[in-house]
Amino acid sequence: MPQTTIDLLNKGIRANQTDRFRRANLICLPGQGSLVVGGDIHGHRRNFERLVTHARLADHPDRHLVLQEIIHGGPEDEAGGCLSYQLLFEAIRLKLRFPDQVHLVMGNHDTAMISSSEVMKNGKEMNRAMTLALERQFGPAGPDVRLALRQFLFSQPLAVKCGNRLWISHSLPNDRGADEFDAGVFERELRLSDCEKPGAAYLLTWGRRHSQEALNRMAALLDVDLFVLGHQPQPNGWSQAGENLLILASDHNHGCLLQVDLSKPCAIAELMQSLTPLASIA
Repeated sequence: MPQTTIDLLNKGIRANQTDRFRRANLICLPGQGSLVVGGDIHGHRRNFERLVTHARLADHPDRHLVLQEIIHGGPEDEAGGCLSYQLLFEAIRLKLRFPDQVHLVMGNHDTAMISSSEVMKNGKEMNRAMTLALERQFGPAGPDVRLALRQFLFSQPLAVKCGNRLWISHSLPNDRGADEFDAGVFERELRLSDCEKPGAAYLLTWGRRHSQEALNRMAALLDVDLFVLGHQPQPNGWSQAGENLLILASDHNHGCLLQVDLSKPCAIAELMQSLTPLASIA
């Protein structure tokens, strides 16, 4: 039922806003417990299930699970419409079950959905593909469900900052965008214009191919040592893309997750040793 779905999305918004680790647009995790990080998911239900299975949140109340870019990809309806919003609904239900352990961070496909701008994937404009699928499933209520979905995406935090000086976000501003980036966005109320080019959330989620100089500048600006990002496709599930940058992908059969002990300082070599192929999880 459309209203049931809208109610779920509204509950997800409240859960994002009341997460006890949230500070403005950041999730600030303490120097204790553990963290499981997934890369882009893009509708890959099996890898989402593997992330949840591995995290075992009910058995580890001090463990956190970071998810990103659930939408745009995966199953389609009979007319080619994108059904990845159904997996987003599952992720919201997980957030409601573990409101202070599950954290969904904003990605570039989210900012594109929020701002109703075009975003291409495998030759298809994904916002149109999802909009048409929503209209086919929910009929006249499709626009209302789409609005609630956009509002949920807008309520997501932008990044996770850990007590052991690890930073997780979908991406970082690219070298050129770093000069325009308003780091104050992490400490103030998010605006719709932030999700539009060249707003702060847009620059944060769309950046690619970062130079080491830019990474070092961002590390100093954000007062962190290491970055874990998604966004950039990784055929092998991960790559080291700088002295202090690890990139993850979780949207294909070679996807990986990362598990981190929050009570210990970590180096990039230790992060690489803490990777787990998702295909190895039953």
